[in-house]
This record gives sequence, structure tokens and C-alpha cells, in this order.
Amino acid sequence: MKLEHILLGVLLEHPSTGYELKKFLDSYGRFLRSNTQMSQVYRSLGTMEKQALVAHSVDPRPGAQDAKTYRVTDEGATVFLDWLTGPYHPASRFQDPELGARLAFAGFMSAEQLLRILDVEIQTRQDEIARYRYRDRRETWAPTIPFDAELAESVGERMHTKGANAMDAHVAFLVELRRELLDGKLSSRSLTAVPGDMSADNTR
Repeated sequence: MKLEHILLGVLLEHPSTGYELKKFLDSYGRFLRSNTQMSQVYRSLGTMEKQALVAHSVDPRPGAQDAKTYRVTDEGATVFLDWLTGPYHPASRFQDPELGARLAFAGFMSAEQLLRILDVEIQTRQDEIARYRYRDRRETWAPTIPFDAELAESVGERMHTKGANAMDAHVAFLVELRRELLDGKLSSRSLTAVPGDMSADNTR
């Protein structure tokens, strides 16, 4: 996932200035990407504009510097949707922000597209649980400086339990999200409808 994908998604939700995009990344978006600098935002916007993914208009502000408001072009929307709804390959760590970023922009997906992502993630993490949860975690230590093996083992076991609980909570959340999606509890749109299809809004 690139910074450009996040910026395109936010701009498709609402046209924004560079300052507003940075403000988003410092608040809600901080869970999608951390420590994004203002210079990175403006550099990305400049590159995206050269690639015709975004365009800007100038908003005059008397007594202050004029503001550039960025909007996504048709080409930019295509690039964004190709990423959002394209093949999903789970990261090695379930905490990776790629899944969270796609879920954050779920409104641009159909229910089927979201289900495909959820199914891949759930199956991947369930396979990892089956493969690694009860693996042999015994260590063969040969320290060359003072070392408390009992402490290391105790902390290691607690870290394993913490990680297992976090993985279980992650999978449980996704399974419940999937169930609610299939039950029609998350949207009034029909399961086969796509975003923007107003004719399907009242089919349920």
C-alpha cells in the first residue's frame, strides 16, 4: 500500500487541501500510516498531479495564502479502485495496515468485493493459528553473558499468550463482520449492488 492510495481514497470521500490531508493522517489516518510528514503529502500530491491522478483548484483566501483544493480525476479513481478491489495478499503480520486501509474505504466496494478480502484474510490467519499456535517453542540457550533463562521463558510465554489472544480477537472480529455483511446488517444496499448504483438502494 502506498501513501498515494490513502490520499486518493480520502480525496474521493471529500476534496481536500494538503493541510487537510495531513490533518487526517495525524488523526484518524494515523492507524493507516504513521509519521507522515507534510512534505511527503505535498510531494505525493505533486507526483499524482503530474500523473493526472488528481487536479487542483485555487481557493482565494483574503489576507492569507490561497489554498489548493485537490480532487481525484477519472484516471485517479481507476488507479484507486484497481488497488482497493484488486487481489489481496495478506501481510506476514496481521497488524499490517494494508487490511485496515482497505476496510477504511469499504464504502467504495461492493459487498462481494469486501467478502473476498475478508475470506482471504480469515483463511490465512486460521491457517497460521493451526500451523503455529502449538508449535514447539522450547529454546536452546547458550548465553555468553549473565542470563536469566527462567525469566526469559516466563516473559516469552506471556508474549505468546498475548499474541494468540490478539490473533483470536482479530479473526473473531472479521468473522462477525462477514456474518453481519451477509445478514444485511451493514448496508441497505443489496448484496449484488455496487457503490453508486442508486437503482439498487431500496431493493432490501
